[in-house]
Amino acid sequence: MPLPRDVFLAWNRRVHYYLGLYLLFFTWLFVFSGLLLNHPRWHFAEFWPNRVQRTTERSFESIDAATDLDRARSLMRQFDVAGEIQWPANQPVDGPLTFQVSRPGVIVDVKANLETRRATLQRTQLNTWGVIHVLHTFTGAPATDSRNRRDWVLTTVWALSMDAVAAGLIVMVLSSYLMWYRLKPKRRGGIIAVTLGVLACLAFLANLT
Repeated sequence: MPLPRDVFLAWNRRVHYYLGLYLLFFTWLFVFSGLLLNHPRWHFAEFWPNRVQRTTERSFESIDAATDLDRARSLMRQFDVAGEIQWPANQPVDGPLTFQVSRPGVIVDVKANLETRRATLQRTQLNTWGVIHVLHTFTGAPATDSRNRRDWVLTTVWALSMDAVAAGLIVMVLSSYLMWYRLKPKRRGGIIAVTLGVLACLAFLANLT
């Protein structure tokens, strides 16, 4: 019968391997998007100047809803628009219902006159680089924004996935430390690498704060 220590070490290796394979796509996604964020002047990756915008006028059916959120959702269903609802800082009391629907790669600005049942939709389409750029920071409404809340299920799923990626990377790092420490011939080189990494991180923190 295998000892508990041997079972733990075997599972540690399995978790490290399979977790690394699961996180492979997410890691590469953040690598590419991080490069784009750090180098916004790369011409091949410019996405905002290359965006495609289109404005259309649409009519819609009468809306029987008590809140702006319910009205916006009704309009989205009628216009076949999906995404995270973003409200402006100030909503005109007697003006059109104004809001924005965003998802990675697509932004739709909606201005709907509830009396005439006519709406103006401005659709902004980003290219592939724009989608990758947005995915790096796409978490829904900021935590300090009292008016906007996450209201699209895919935003919540994506945010939870990012939490899982962060937790998974922590587990992978800890499991790799354990596997490295058990290789006695590699301990000296590993200690040097860990020490240099810690010192470099502390140096950045000391100069940035």
